[in-house]
Amino acid sequence: MELLKEKIRKEGYVTKDNILMVDSFLNHQMDVEFFNEIGKEFKNRFKDEKIDKILTIEATGIGLGIITAQYFDNIPVVFGKKIDRVSRELDAYKSEVMSFTKKTVYNVVVDKKFIKPGEKILIIDDFLANGCAVFGLMDVVRQSGAEIVGVGIVIEKGFQNGRKYLEEKGVRVESLVVVDKVEGGEVSFK
Repeated sequence: MELLKEKIRKEGYVTKDNILMVDSFLNHQMDVEFFNEIGKEFKNRFKDEKIDKILTIEATGIGLGIITAQYFDNIPVVFGKKIDRVSRELDAYKSEVMSFTKKTVYNVVVDKKFIKPGEKILIIDDFLANGCAVFGLMDVVRQSGAEIVGVGIVIEKGFQNGRKYLEEKGVRVESLVVVDKVEGGEVSFK
């Protein structure tokens, strides 16, 4: 998606420790007009699939999911909540996730009433690195008896193993851009 590459070049920046920051338009401040283009592109890439719900993870995933859902006839968006501890009283699907960025472990939790057996689920997320968040969401889908149609990613870090791990599990991955490397303050795309 050339528009996304241009947005990264113009508004993104690389930290001293070579982390790509896109907080001016994607995951702190959200550019709604640009999110609409992302939603259209995910619809285009998954147009031949029957999708009942979009599953994502808080926080950035919520905006991405909502905008994308309108292009799939306003299907529901369900998001996994990131919580430290899980209440025993909560009737929910739970999966443990390691955050690559924050170097911490949390639980992703989805109330059982929101994903049902047999539903076709599209997972949407902002970044794919090693795939930890996506695998947590996939575990939730597996627990529910629903089916994963595919995974839509805005920015994939192609120099990490997330795609490889997902494809080894037979999961369709559609990334809008793939970053080949982040080095010396510069971003290179595949």
